[in-house]
Amino acid sequence: MKHCEFPAEEEQDKLRDKCGVIGIFLNPQKNESDGLQKKEYVAYSASGFTAATRAYYALYSLQHRGQDSAGIAVSNGDDIVMHKGMGTIAEVFSPDSLSTLKGHIACGHVRYATAGSATLENAQPLLQKSRLGAVAVAHNGQLVNYEQLREMLEDSGSTFSSSSDTEVILKLIAKSYKKGLERALTDTIQMIKGSFALVVSTEKCLIGARDPNGIRPLCLGKIEGGWMLASETCAIDSVNGTYVRDIQPGEIVIINEDGVLSFEFGERTSKRTCIFEYVYFARPDSIIDGIPVTQARQKMGACLARESGVPADVVIGVPDSGLGAAQGYAQEAGIPYASGIVKNKYIGRTFIAPTQRERENMVFVKLNAVKSVVDGKRVVVIDDSIVRGTTSRRLVQILRRAGAKEVHFRISSPPVKFPCYFGINTPTRGELISSCHTEAEICSEIGADSLAFISAEGMMEACRACNPEQYGFCKGCFTGEYPISVPGERNGTKLS
Repeated sequence: MKHCEFPAEEEQDKLRDKCGVIGIFLNPQKNESDGLQKKEYVAYSASGFTAATRAYYALYSLQHRGQDSAGIAVSNGDDIVMHKGMGTIAEVFSPDSLSTLKGHIACGHVRYATAGSATLENAQPLLQKSRLGAVAVAHNGQLVNYEQLREMLEDSGSTFSSSSDTEVILKLIAKSYKKGLERALTDTIQMIKGSFALVVSTEKCLIGARDPNGIRPLCLGKIEGGWMLASETCAIDSVNGTYVRDIQPGEIVIINEDGVLSFEFGERTSKRTCIFEYVYFARPDSIIDGIPVTQARQKMGACLARESGVPADVVIGVPDSGLGAAQGYAQEAGIPYASGIVKNKYIGRTFIAPTQRERENMVFVKLNAVKSVVDGKRVVVIDDSIVRGTTSRRLVQILRRAGAKEVHFRISSPPVKFPCYFGINTPTRGELISSCHTEAEICSEIGADSLAFISAEGMMEACRACNPEQYGFCKGCFTGEYPISVPGERNGTKLS
């Protein structure tokens, strides 16, 4: 049996979305105290929240999308100021730092970086100031023509302070800014290729844009005193806002004092939402392109039960994204569902595991089985995916140690065989266990009694059943077929 090379770190055994974005626009209030009816751009909503504090709460609800860095840029109508840093929202922001972000427009970002690029220079938003004005950009996604655009900009005299593809977007906007904001945006967006959900702030307005395939999510919400953009609806809920609609593929929205202006920057194409949003990335209480995430996961679990049911005594899910699928599986199969795995939620990004052996055993600290639920039982355990196989192997060991009589692994996504080039941190193809092992070999490798993955069609049908109008998905990591051409791999290294 052929063996792949697997890094030891358990935290690398999951696919990671690179980031989440938010934007806040509060209508500036009139200050009539001096009789001049001057507009006060240090705006508060009626409840007393500033744009910065609303951005802070919204980013907190998107923390699952990135924990390496966070930032908020705020405009007061004349200038943009920013605070960002490495770590989680709680690590980066304090009451003092938030108090310095005075203004009525906010642009925010949380980031999960690929290895080697978790630096302050790459933290977002990225801000550029010139004599024509200031622009802040927050970006979720990944450009496949980043290297060519950066080389072109450098040849024309631009200098770069980061290795982030977002800086290319920022430089392109700034380069065309003298043509006017709308033209600068359309010129930039027509040049960049790949996936992007953009939130852009100038001194006067907030802009949102989504790539022509709609791979990465972005939605519009109404909040007290203004408007909001966010990667997920849960962020709108967190500031007591109302979800209005999703930004459509190939759409730009400009939000200012006059309201929301919408226009298309290219030909409308078929929507290709990343299907991993429903499998794993999005929070269970979010709605992505009209599909409730929890409902989609439950239907995936039910499909798994129909496709690969097995006699068992109890169904359990791997926290957190495996729980919805486990509930759907149990209901469809008529097998009791129970909370059989407990997750230690206090292990953060700073968890210390200095040696390889300690890193290998980290999953034993993070997850544990409930002995009273699994002891002497035939157990079906539902997880969202298998990437390298490290976590699955440790989970089987944990369940057997707790007395499980049989352990049957069921996965609510198809085998991940190909890298993602559109904003998800995936290993190279050679590191993905499903790319070099058969299903039977993986089952033996992780030590389970049986293993089955949902079919690609079953996964998509589960999502379509939640919203028949949403028929297009990006599923390149399962099939190797991408909505746009990608750079490919060379010598086992992903080029992006």
